[in-house]
Amino acid sequence: MTETLRCAIVGTGAIARAHATAIAAYPHAELVAVTDLSRESATSFAAEFGVPEVYDDLPALLASAHPDVVHVCTPPVAHRDQSVAASRAGAHVIVEKPPAPSLEELDDMRAAAADAGRELVVVFQQRTGTAAAHVKRLLEQGAFGRTLIAQCQTLWFRDAAYFAVPWRGRWETEGGGPTLGHAIHQIDLLAFLLGDWQSVQARLWRLDRETQTEDASTATVTFANGAIASVVTSAVSPRETSAIRIDTQRATITVDHLYGHGHEHWRITPAPGFEAEADAWRLPDTEEPSGHDVLLRDVFDALRSGSPLPAVGTDPARSFELVAAIYASAAEDGAVVTPADLAAHPTHRRSFASAVVDVRPAP
Repeated sequence: MTETLRCAIVGTGAIARAHATAIAAYPHAELVAVTDLSRESATSFAAEFGVPEVYDDLPALLASAHPDVVHVCTPPVAHRDQSVAASRAGAHVIVEKPPAPSLEELDDMRAAAADAGRELVVVFQQRTGTAAAHVKRLLEQGAFGRTLIAQCQTLWFRDAAYFAVPWRGRWETEGGGPTLGHAIHQIDLLAFLLGDWQSVQARLWRLDRETQTEDASTATVTFANGAIASVVTSAVSPRETSAIRIDTQRATITVDHLYGHGHEHWRITPAPGFEAEADAWRLPDTEEPSGHDVLLRDVFDALRSGSPLPAVGTDPARSFELVAAIYASAAEDGAVVTPADLAAHPTHRRSFASAVVDVRPAP
């Protein structure tokens, strides 16, 4: 059992605050160092969170601070090199979503961690919380009967100024649009609940924003358990929501939230004739909402004890591959893409750049 985990953060932007707060909440971890391209940003962050050391770059941090865990909170284009360097230095890596701009880069990250005997965890915090765990368990036990049809919606709003940030909305720097950067959280929760996917048919759309990538996408996904899901992503929806609906033989399960969910966001509605089952399906009396703190706590517990990663920290590639399949299908005019197709895909293991249907009116 490692007594205290020495943690470091690379990239001190907004999401790094969630990591620093979660590290501070865990009694057996300490944030010992940070680095950022902006020394001013890193110094300000260090002062805010009481971090003792600020470094000009990651190599200097790894050489001097010797962290047990490196939290990668930079834009996706930097993730591979930073994660590989941290793994080779002997650190576990916890990387923000999306884990990389391509499947090949994620493969490199996973290989580096495996070669070093370290763990690679991608932050998909929507998997966490007692409600998600409860529903997943009931689905796996067959309590609801067969899963039939599902909807997965990430309907968010990002104005023109959001896409004006130089690295956003460009294939070479962000890797993809809102399907990769935003919807991947809900897509991950859907896959966490339903399991392995079997096929994807998708299109990318440019509805209203000035962006090289999409500002919306639509997809039909089939799952190995027989479920069919409609997946809709938007960055142009003023009334924002993140929602999943799963219709089974015996019940409808829904979760409607925005950036995090608790028990109040979940509902299980029995089908006619199955009302008597509702008590057995009730959410646990003890509630824990989703969040970075829950994910990092469970991952830290496993790292300290040397036990396998918990379910909230495993399968770093499944939802990423599902997103990649959406882009690959769109590149081929909505063609069916299977896991086997994706594994040998000639272009979309290296890049998600795809055809986007621009339906904006002519200027």
